Amino acid sequence: MDFLLALSKRIDQLSEWIGKWVAWLVLASVLVSAANAISRKAFNLSSNAFLEIQWYMFAAVFMLAAGYTLMRQEHVKIDVVSGRFSKRTQIWIDIAGICFFLFPFVIYIIKLAMPLVINAYVTQEMSSNAGGLIRWPVFAMLPLGMLFLGIQGISELIKRFAFLQGMIPDPSKKQGAKTPEEEFAEFLLQKEVAAREAAQIGAQK
Repeated sequence: MDFLLALSKRIDQLSEWIGKWVAWLVLASVLVSAANAISRKAFNLSSNAFLEIQWYMFAAVFMLAAGYTLMRQEHVKIDVVSGRFSKRTQIWIDIAGICFFLFPFVIYIIKLAMPLVINAYVTQEMSSNAGGLIRWPVFAMLPLGMLFLGIQGISELIKRFAFLQGMIPDPSKKQGAKTPEEEFAEFLLQKEVAAREAAQIGAQK
């Protein structure tokens, strides 16, 4: 189990790295969108490539961060039924869900998507829109995202079996996660404390 936990840790580190880098695509998408709007309104210049690259980046954020989202326990869960059971029962439900739903889903989607990706790559399929982009990179986001999701699923499965053996804390709990409201309240508190300290220093002078 120690080897499996070490593997799980490596997978989590990979998902964390991917999630942090993919997050920058959100900023890139905003900048491209703003530049496209400015060039269209101010200079009457635009291109479908600007629009499609935004779609590509959105696809990358949505798909490539799927494993990261699973690791952070941020996927939507319906706990109306499972919330009534003990924690160990909930963990067993998670294990069943990963084995009988997540893994088959990931394998099935990859199996369906790969022929499309390969065909688009071989034929160098282009967008039908004037000035559009090549298609295979955005098609590849689907099986690649599913691959990352499946790999993270392996890590989650390992952690749940380790929890059942009493080796690690509850892996289904959001470790140290804060809501946006809590983060904003903490920011305001820090700002207030800093203002008080500055006022005290000014009074001492």
